[in-house]
Amino acid sequence: MTAPNDWRPVNLAGREEYLKRLAQCPTVTSDVSFGNIWGWREVYGLEWRFGRSHVWLRQTRPETVYWGPVGPWSAEDWERCPVLAGGGAFTRVPEALARLWAERLPQRVELIECRGHWDYVYSVPELVELKGNRFHKKKNLLNQFLRTYAHVYHPMTPDCVEGVLQMQEQWCSWRDCESGDTLISENEAIRRVLENWDNMPGMFGGVIEVNRNIVAYTVAERLDEKTLVIHFEKGHAEFKGIYQAMNQLFLANAAGEFALVNREQDLDDPGLRKAKESYNPVDYLKKYEVRVTPAQDRSQGGRA
Repeated sequence: MTAPNDWRPVNLAGREEYLKRLAQCPTVTSDVSFGNIWGWREVYGLEWRFGRSHVWLRQTRPETVYWGPVGPWSAEDWERCPVLAGGGAFTRVPEALARLWAERLPQRVELIECRGHWDYVYSVPELVELKGNRFHKKKNLLNQFLRTYAHVYHPMTPDCVEGVLQMQEQWCSWRDCESGDTLISENEAIRRVLENWDNMPGMFGGVIEVNRNIVAYTVAERLDEKTLVIHFEKGHAEFKGIYQAMNQLFLANAAGEFALVNREQDLDDPGLRKAKESYNPVDYLKKYEVRVTPAQDRSQGGRA
């Protein structure tokens, strides 16, 4: 554990303590899952600081920006929190925490809704069954894949991670990852998670093979008692219906204990937003940018 005012890069050694604080969060978004902060650590220069009750997160690339704290929000005396006393800008703050700060710190908090950071939440049973007109196109594509290709689905295990990494490199070549910063960064995050698969017991996933070649994969993680989050999902584009098959087969085989699946944000990408909306989300986890003005009395009596 770090000293109270000591920022350190996110690391595997702090995982268990971090997860204890995360379990006390009223709302757990995809951003603060351990798989996300570990996978994107290098891209965003992510650091954390362990206080007495909360873990504070910040990204240092391309500039230093603070995220919302992880821990028991409602129990904290935010008026006396030394971090908020100094004011500043925070991003990826869940709606419940943003509104709590606005209530506890009147006249000091400005909320800016960030549509591109909203998490999309879906019903697991709905995405497994794909019933009704809302899912007609998805069901047709799934059935086309199942009828056309002799395939094998299986969980992602350590012995197939190398094959998944090879498929990811192929996918990057097909999509020309080098042409855009976003795909380059995502590829770095994917490799970081997969290369540390044995050290990340909270991660799980699924793989589809055709002719003994991996043609699709999913990487997921538990968010809370009823929700899992899908971090990465890639498929070989020449197999029609591959993404519908990967999504349905993974949830049908690996998500039985979960009611909901979080499929992360669209980052204001029009194509991605259209694709995520097409799966009929049942909820969104809204997030805000929060600007806090400094307190007149900056006493350090708080403990967060």
